[in-house]
Amino acid sequence: MLVGDFPEVLRRAAAGDASAFARLRRDTHPPLLRYLWVSTGDAAEDVAAEVWLEVARRIGSFRGGEHEFRGWLFTMARRKMIDRHRYEARRPVSPTGDGELLDYPAADDTVTAALEYISTETALALIATLPRDQAEIIVLRVVVGLDASAVAQIVGKSPGAVRVAAHRGLRTLRERVAGATVTSPGRGGVTL
Repeated sequence: MLVGDFPEVLRRAAAGDASAFARLRRDTHPPLLRYLWVSTGDAAEDVAAEVWLEVARRIGSFRGGEHEFRGWLFTMARRKMIDRHRYEARRPVSPTGDGELLDYPAADDTVTAALEYISTETALALIATLPRDQAEIIVLRVVVGLDASAVAQIVGKSPGAVRVAAHRGLRTLRERVAGATVTSPGRGGVTL
């Protein structure tokens, strides 16, 4: 989080300073991707790119602090995600099976990065097994770090309903952790 620097970084980003915009993006992009991955799987990067284009177009009209910025960003992300789901429902895709040729590891992979990726992917895959509203709320509350009232505004529920859904989802996750196999969106099973 940018905390004290946020107002100046936002002002510079709104004025067209690319380095300030990059700093905003660097700070909020990882939790944005995690949020989108739970509902869109491999399309998370594409949806995030659409969100950042929208942010770039509208940042000049944004008013508020860092907390409000995060709420604004994730509200846009949710809308883009819903648009994506509607688009995919109207135009289903049937893969050809040639994807295995594209999955070669990068030359600069390290064991640490791989283990971190696997544990993050496993956690997100487990969250993705929950009902969509619970998964979305847990990602926004736990991964992104938004409070219940901010999440309530994003998902269109009351703060109490957000707390209840988060509690139920976390309780379900706790019950599933012991020896479960999780199927992640767009990937095979991941054993916990």
